[in-house]
Amino acid sequence: MALTIDLAGRVALVTGGTRGIGRGIAEVLRDAGASVVVCSRSDPGQSGPPAGTTHRTCDVRDPESVRRLVDGIVADHGALDVLVNNAGGAPYALAGEASPRFHDKVLGLNLSAPLLCAQAAYAVMRGQEAGGAIVNISSVSASRPSPGTAAYGAAKAGLDALTTSLAMEWGPKVRVNAVDVGLVRTPDTTDHYGGDETVAEIERTIPLGRMADVAEIGRTVAFLASDLASYVSGARVACHGGGEQPVFLYLAQQSMKES
Repeated sequence: MALTIDLAGRVALVTGGTRGIGRGIAEVLRDAGASVVVCSRSDPGQSGPPAGTTHRTCDVRDPESVRRLVDGIVADHGALDVLVNNAGGAPYALAGEASPRFHDKVLGLNLSAPLLCAQAAYAVMRGQEAGGAIVNISSVSASRPSPGTAAYGAAKAGLDALTTSLAMEWGPKVRVNAVDVGLVRTPDTTDHYGGDETVAEIERTIPLGRMADVAEIGRTVAFLASDLASYVSGARVACHGGGEQPVFLYLAQQSMKES
């Protein structure tokens, strides 16, 4: 028999789901049959939310805003079956020069906010017959040095640790997993890395030869949210194309090619 990811009848919330990776996740969950709600701190503007999804405004760092978000979803849909903690990120800033306020904001968005959202979702999911699934979008920065984004890497390491603890506390009703994401192509990729040539150079260092498409992250999330992953909880799933090659190996290879 064919294995398919079927989320028909499920209600899913994707934080930060109006752009980038979050938008791709929301579109995959929608295509798998879920009723998808996306949230962002402000109106998504001209692009709007992904087609076929519902948008709500929420500051995921604020407990009252998160409570209103989850209560509204339950009021409209009668349930909350899947939470994807995707909202996050951090601008480049050297750790020795960034202010305490800057670090607090990065840690708040990337660690405290997912915990707030998870708590609100768990309060609903634990009372549902089928429980629920929470997927935390983490990063390869959780397990390797992150110069220029040190607080972000620390927050993602904390998110991975939080994932395993919540999975143990909240089972068997709620499964909690994390996806450690590597480099992903989004509409901002070329601008972020300085042009097509630089992006191509970076992609040559990835074992699979390219950055991920947002839909590939979405399909990993959809699997973890589905019954196909019914015995997967407390897991960190690496979705990074094989990992990041150590710089010294890459430079050695380039030197051999040139000699």
